[in-house]
Amino acid sequence: MTDNLVSLKVDIADGVADVTLLGPGKGNAMGPDFWRELPIVFGELDRDDAVRAVVLTGSGANFTYGLDLPAMSGDWAGLLGDRALAKPRTEFLGKLRRLQDAVTAVAACRKPVIAAVSGWCIGGGVDVIAAADVRLASADAKFSVREVKVAIVADLGSLHRLAGIIGEGHLRELAYSGRDIDAARAEKINLVNDVYPDQEAVLAAARSLAADIAANPPLVVQGVKDVLNNQREHDVAAGLRYVGAWNAAFLPSEDLGEAVQAFVERRAPKFNGE
Repeated sequence: MTDNLVSLKVDIADGVADVTLLGPGKGNAMGPDFWRELPIVFGELDRDDAVRAVVLTGSGANFTYGLDLPAMSGDWAGLLGDRALAKPRTEFLGKLRRLQDAVTAVAACRKPVIAAVSGWCIGGGVDVIAAADVRLASADAKFSVREVKVAIVADLGSLHRLAGIIGEGHLRELAYSGRDIDAARAEKINLVNDVYPDQEAVLAAARSLAADIAANPPLVVQGVKDVLNNQREHDVAAGLRYVGAWNAAFLPSEDLGEAVQAFVERRAPKFNGE
């Protein structure tokens, strides 16, 4: 397995790989190291015949606070201001597609991926668990498709994968409002399969399910995932290209600048639709 990881830890035993988010940002926030390492790790797990299933979880109390805004803000800095011309927009699109590809690496991994969520799972975290095969939660888990709160159209896959998981109505409610939902609501709308009392219990359940999967014929399990993913991932790929082009064209706004400034100043943003 890859050495010198910063944002992820990988442990493999008895056919099951535990992949743990480490941060290094607060609440396992997803910074440059995470986006660089995620596709490398899942690419290696895909190729490793000793791995038959994957459990994905977060270190500490939370799965992830989502995108590390201060660390990643440079990716769209060129879009802010009056001269967001073709070059910065094209560069932004290239960077965005690399982030999209990182999340897609989770879905593309031939080994089933089980997300075990405790505490907060925000923004990019929801993108990642939507790319997993199965989602389980502890009772303290909280979820939020929060990009709208920072003047961004979610562009890493949640808008494309969640419709088939929770349905259009629930997806639109979460994406339009940016509301937080608890584990009980997440289970009710099928975002998670089951809810367990605490972090220890949800991890045990995820590992038990992974062990059951690992005991089955590996090529057949991989074939099942391939068949289930075939149409969905084809549609997701087209949707990701569309939202990438949309955000490269329309992401620059006074509201985005206000969202970033409000985050830095730790205050509520005031959006004006400009």
